[in-house]
Formats: sequence, C-alpha cells, structure tokens
Amino acid sequence: MDYDVKKNLHEVLADLKEGVRLVAISKYHPTEYVMAAYEEGQRIFGESHEQEIRQKHEALPKDIEWHFIGHLQTNKVKYIAPYISMVEAVDSLKLLREIDKQAARCNRVIKVLLELHLAEEATKYGLTLDDCRQLLADGAWRELKHVRMCGLMMMASNTDDEAQIAREFQTAADFFDEVKARYFADDPDFCERSWGMSDDYRIAQQHRSTMVRIGTRIFGPRIY
Repeated sequence: MDYDVKKNLHEVLADLKEGVRLVAISKYHPTEYVMAAYEEGQRIFGESHEQEIRQKHEALPKDIEWHFIGHLQTNKVKYIAPYISMVEAVDSLKLLREIDKQAARCNRVIKVLLELHLAEEATKYGLTLDDCRQLLADGAWRELKHVRMCGLMMMASNTDDEAQIAREFQTAADFFDEVKARYFADDPDFCERSWGMSDDYRIAQQHRSTMVRIGTRIFGPRIY
C-alpha cells in the first residue's frame, strides 16, 4: 500500500475531541484501504455511489457501518436499503418517504440526517433553513416508522476564509438547537451534527460537530 492509511488514521483520531466520531470517506478507494483502517478499529465508512458501496459491502466485514454521504437518487434507495446504516444527506420529503418504504420492505429502520444548504456555492442539494423548517412543520415525516431522524448535516463553503467557514458551522449549530427544541426535545436519537471534512474539521469541532467526514487526509488522493 503506497499510502500509510493506518498512520494517517491515527493522526486524525488523535485530533478529534471527545464525543466526535469519524466517518472515514472511502469512496474511490480500494477495499484494501478500507481493510487497513478497519484493522485499526475504524468501523464507520462513507460512500457516495450505490454500485461501489454494494461491492464493498459484499467484500468487507459485516460489522462495518456504511453511511451514504452523497446525493441519493430515489431510484437507487432500494439497492442500499438492505444494509445501509445511515443516509447522511436527505434533502426532500420524497427521498425520506422512499427510504421509509424500502426500509419497511427490508424490515429495517434506517437512520437519516437532514442536509442543510448553507454554503455560498450554488450546490444543487440541501435544504435551506426555511425549507427545513417547512418540512418539519408539515409533519408528514412523523408518519414514517422505518426512518429514524438523527440530526443534521452540512458542508461549509469551499473557501480559505476561516471566519466564513466558522460562521456557517455556527449557523448550523444554532439551527440544530432550534429544531431540537421544537421537534425532538424528548428524542435522544436526534443528536448528530455532521459537519467538518479534511480541510475544515478542526473548525467544525469548535462549532459542536459530533461527526466529521474525512477521506483525503486518511486515504490520500482518490485512486479511481
């Protein structure tokens, strides 16, 4: 292995505050890289392509928690529903309903995070704060018995301006408090704040992140 996954993993883990969990982003990296991290105790891995994650799920140990981290098309949900642990980027009621439907078919409950769009780039995905408020206020999600709302996720703007990145993370943290108090005050499962990646996870931890998604810093540049 030409990239020292084990050494890199331990350096990242040493950087994480107590209570912050690592989602090791293994997309575009071979199974032997995943296995190297697994052998050091890492159990949560993130992937963003249905075929790749399916192949890795079949090839690797079954106690791995697979998180789907990219934009998930509704027509792909059925393929990952049998084994996915968490869908980190839910950005519509339509997707939420499809996850619920496919999880029910598998007799499972799938954990989800609502994706916020706070970054300045015109990314295609994620809920504005008002859209997220509206989705929660409408209440249709309460009928879904096979999804478990576990928190929020977001990506900060791709910028060198650390003050801006910090503001975006703080906005997300404040919004988490708002929806937690209004809708999930008595629900201990709604606790996750998934923000922070390879370049900004240190800032994210200062703004109450509970999960960071790190790939390049551990696995190096994408292989394929």
